[in-house]
Amino acid sequence: MTGDPDAVVVGSGPNGLAAAVTLAAAGLRVLVVEGAATIGGGCRTEELTLPGFRHDVCSAAHPLAAVSPFFLRFGLAARGVRFVCPEVAFAHPLDGNRAVLVSRSVAATAAGLGEAAAAYRRLMEPIAAGGEALAATVLSPIRRPPASCPAGLTVLAHYGLRSAAAVARRFRSPQARALFAGAAAHAMMPLDSAPTGGAGLILTGLAHVTGWPLVAGGSARITEALAACLIAAGGSIETGRWVRALAELPPARAVLLDVAPRSFLAIASGRLPPRYRSAMARFRYGAGIFKADYALSGPVPWLDERCRRAGTLHLGGTFDEIAASEAAVAAGRHPESPFVLVTQPCAADPGRAPAGCHTLWAYCHVPAGSDVDMTARVEAQIERFAPGFRDLVLARATRTAAREEALNPNYVGGDIAAGMLTVRQTLLRPVPRWNPYRTPIRGVYLCSSSTPPLPGVHGRCGELAALTALPDVFGVRCPPDLAAVGSLPASPRQDRGTRS
Repeated sequence: MTGDPDAVVVGSGPNGLAAAVTLAAAGLRVLVVEGAATIGGGCRTEELTLPGFRHDVCSAAHPLAAVSPFFLRFGLAARGVRFVCPEVAFAHPLDGNRAVLVSRSVAATAAGLGEAAAAYRRLMEPIAAGGEALAATVLSPIRRPPASCPAGLTVLAHYGLRSAAAVARRFRSPQARALFAGAAAHAMMPLDSAPTGGAGLILTGLAHVTGWPLVAGGSARITEALAACLIAAGGSIETGRWVRALAELPPARAVLLDVAPRSFLAIASGRLPPRYRSAMARFRYGAGIFKADYALSGPVPWLDERCRRAGTLHLGGTFDEIAASEAAVAAGRHPESPFVLVTQPCAADPGRAPAGCHTLWAYCHVPAGSDVDMTARVEAQIERFAPGFRDLVLARATRTAAREEALNPNYVGGDIAAGMLTVRQTLLRPVPRWNPYRTPIRGVYLCSSSTPPLPGVHGRCGELAALTALPDVFGVRCPPDLAAVGSLPASPRQDRGTRS
């Protein structure tokens, strides 16, 4: 790039890169500035334990990426990104050497739920039938009403703002209630809080729509494809440069910030009106995570061997056990038996580890900012359903919630959802504003997961922020063609301390 950029994007997570690609598709010169040494934010893959063992740093399973309107227009497959779907989207082991399995088939899943089978089908069949159209609605700005109202959206409208506890009362079998608890606990809130029921319905529904796919080779393939596209379109990426004030950036007509509200307040210090600053300061962050990655000498010895076919597993036992764990975290305590979310990538992508070996990705929820090592408690939950697991561990890498924030400031207190998913902050994030991507500073926009529609790897926060900036600043009112931009193959170029 020669001369000053037209637009600067701060942060190279999926949303920052989606914003940059959208702007570049409109013919603009775009510079991305990243504080870390490598691009990707939470969408990275690294050898965290031993050489040859590739671990996803944060995001691992990608149901939202597979149905994202942005990624469908961008064309991940044409750019070399391949989704691989485990035979079982997710599994929920229970005591007694049995597990509940969720597959693409609603009927097959319901068949394992005993007397709750009919209730499960009534909830999930309309959501699954809505498919990608329903997902597109979920990933659209909430202020825009849908063009149509499919049956699945009616179900979500009726139950989506309820708590998981309220929705689970529809299920008469303990295995169905446990299954729903595991999906709803992704919201990182007490299960008697709204809208955890909506989180459980959306995530379980996506398992029937597209599965919970992983990316062949690791999640970093997504951000590498975005970066390669940007570079091919003439953009530039600069790593190793933390931005602490807007004045540090080169002159540009538009600045898009893939940062948390707390970081934005610091970067924009002194330039925000008091009312907006106060509203942004009230933004609430949720629980943190303690994460552990494992290099294993073989597959996890699950008591129910069907779990070996699952990409993701939810460990915590019954609904009541998981609810107690999440309530303890919300009260500032570290549960003795935490809810543990596990991904075993080699179930669908054996190339993540040397022949015969496996990787395992696991985290549990902890109070925000925790520096407590939860390794023993995480491994105790895995051993509960897979005795002998510890005997397979060749190496482990762990990260506390405090460490998560230190490495990625968007994860305030270790909150990987970039903000508590209360009803208010689901509908009005980060502040009540007609267009949440605009800020009071002319030409400055927010594009992080703290903006609508939802946290996750889908790129929509970045795309929607860019689509706001294009007409505001550059007079571009027609959405650019994402499929055409940067169509020539290229490798991501990361310039340390210089700009190209």
